[in-house]
Amino acid sequence: MAPATHLRMSTSPTGRRVLHMENRIVNVGAGPAEIFGRRTSRTEMSARQVIANVAGVRRRFATGAELYFKSVPTRGGSYWKWSNAARFELWSLDAAAHRAQRVRIGPKHDYCLRDLDRVRFTANVRKHAFFPGCNQRADTHEVTLGTSVGWADVYPSTYPDNWIDVTGLRGCYAVVQRVDPGRHVFEINEANNVSSRIVRLPYKPGPQRCPQPAPPPPPAPPPPPAPPAPTPA
Repeated sequence: MAPATHLRMSTSPTGRRVLHMENRIVNVGAGPAEIFGRRTSRTEMSARQVIANVAGVRRRFATGAELYFKSVPTRGGSYWKWSNAARFELWSLDAAAHRAQRVRIGPKHDYCLRDLDRVRFTANVRKHAFFPGCNQRADTHEVTLGTSVGWADVYPSTYPDNWIDVTGLRGCYAVVQRVDPGRHVFEINEANNVSSRIVRLPYKPGPQRCPQPAPPPPPAPPPPPAPPAPTPA
């Protein structure tokens, strides 16, 4: 999950102050992030993750993932989306600028995985998008969602629900974006699923004048090699 970008404030029709942001889920793995859904009701599908082995043999694995036919009226109708794919969080900070307590959660949780932006340009990255935009077929019985290696699924700050309600909050906070909070996708590395950006509320562009957490200490050097065993005389 890349850090939040394109932050901006607005006031909702009900008078709430909300912090909008762009987010992007980037595939930095060795294979596509691919989910295959099969209908279980009018608006639901059970889903399995599709993984290929080194020989290219593809198999489907149950992970507990689910797809829902979600209504997004301001974006042209309804779409099949992966449920609880990500979560926007706002955290208070302690004196050392570390995250102390979660204080707010944004409303956006469901995503279509797709190839929207190519973000890496190595030899193993497709030059053209492979996984299409979100499926809108209400009568379909099967759906495949996915993001190719080196591609990102991106949602701009203007997209519905891409915000956190920050009404009444002042001072420095961490905007945290978390992908796959329910662990419904098998990954090579789970340590890069969370991004954080420290902001001052009410948010204004430019320097935030907030403390930053100290960088982690460098890794310890490897131990010296053991001396060779003595050779018998």
